[in-house]
Amino acid sequence: MSANLGGYISATFNPLTSGVTATVEYLVVAGGGGSSTAVDGKGGGGAGGLLSAASFAVATGSALTVTVGAGGGAGANGSNSVFSSITATGGGYGSATSANGASGGSGGGGGYTGSGGAGTSGQGFAGGAGFLVGSGRTLGGGGGGAGSVGGAGASGQAGNGGAGLCSTITGQRVFYAGGGGASSQATTESAGLGTAGGGDGTNTAISGTNGIANTGGGGGGGGGSTSTTGASGGSGIVIIRYPANCAPPTSTTGNPQINYADGYQIYTWTSNGTVTF
Repeated sequence: MSANLGGYISATFNPLTSGVTATVEYLVVAGGGGSSTAVDGKGGGGAGGLLSAASFAVATGSALTVTVGAGGGAGANGSNSVFSSITATGGGYGSATSANGASGGSGGGGGYTGSGGAGTSGQGFAGGAGFLVGSGRTLGGGGGGAGSVGGAGASGQAGNGGAGLCSTITGQRVFYAGGGGASSQATTESAGLGTAGGGDGTNTAISGTNGIANTGGGGGGGGGSTSTTGASGGSGIVIIRYPANCAPPTSTTGNPQINYADGYQIYTWTSNGTVTF
């Protein structure tokens, strides 16, 4: 799996102000879906939904809600993330055996005879379908990502997680909302890999890897022919930025990280809060 959260540099620089901003740029990523605890080839969790825009109108004097969605636990969807009126949908969980992956921001991968869950239009893609080779050889489908559908299981290979998307809102290139990799029942079959914060699947009787916190990545599927503890999806994140020469917010809650880069002031929430302009 891969994710690059970058090295934030805190700053106390207080720029000259030129009035209250009327618009902000935002990135809202929901929590990723978890994976199943059931037996045999399991689908990877779907990534949390991802929404972004460069010019979102904000009103002054009212506290705008910020909610950071938690990653889904075993067999559970991720939770929604919210900024003001913008809601990103939690990722769908990955299923096992004949069950279909759950729908969500991105859909969870299907069990070995199941289909992938649907993604949410404009937020993410569907999970991949599982595959049954024969007795003792079952493979799940990869969880969907914000950038592509999850990979389908196939003979010799469980599905990889769907691609995430890259954002430069923090001033660095960071990938978010990748799908979790699926598992295989037999060690002779390769497990699927997660992407952009999504966890890897396994091909032995252990749990898959959890999605990385604050990326919205899906959880990886557990392998082998026995029940495993389902991997959790990664929690989401909410980031806004606007020009540094505008006045800072009149108040924030939730302890956002505040940085300055490329002529912007940047506010990053990893827990719930508010912002008032």
